[in-house]
Amino acid sequence: MVPLAPYSVLMHTRILQNDDCFAVRQAARQVSQLYERHLSAAGVTPTQFSILTALGLQRGQTMQCLSTTMVMERTTVIRALKPLLKCGYVSSAAEDHGRRLLLSLTEKGRAKQEEAAQYWQAAQMEFEERFGAPAAVRLREELFRIGTELSPHE
Repeated sequence: MVPLAPYSVLMHTRILQNDDCFAVRQAARQVSQLYERHLSAAGVTPTQFSILTALGLQRGQTMQCLSTTMVMERTTVIRALKPLLKCGYVSSAAEDHGRRLLLSLTEKGRAKQEEAAQYWQAAQMEFEERFGAPAAVRLREELFRIGTELSPHE
């Protein structure tokens, strides 16, 4: 019987080099850390910035709509929303006798989104400078294509 190599040795060998999920997750962590570094100056996470932006684009979204837009489980969206509600950046109103919750960006939330957008832009520019603007565009297009094609809703 051939002894197995330790996991740390296998980590960057053929097993993980051919693992699409691992590659995407590893890259996502690095990109997220870059955006977190910039957006922390505005006091929001990348997920919270995306929520503020999504709510700014469409007023009165349901939790289901926001979860679908964010491609996140409802409970994960709720965790990210709690500080935004507490700070007054997002408001919620019950509809259909309390069965549906409508979420909206407040004026304070719009101001926070606009402030954070400057830091997001700096992160975007850093990424494009380090990765190359044409490559960043191609990557973004490919990732959105993958997200669409793998979506269970399509």
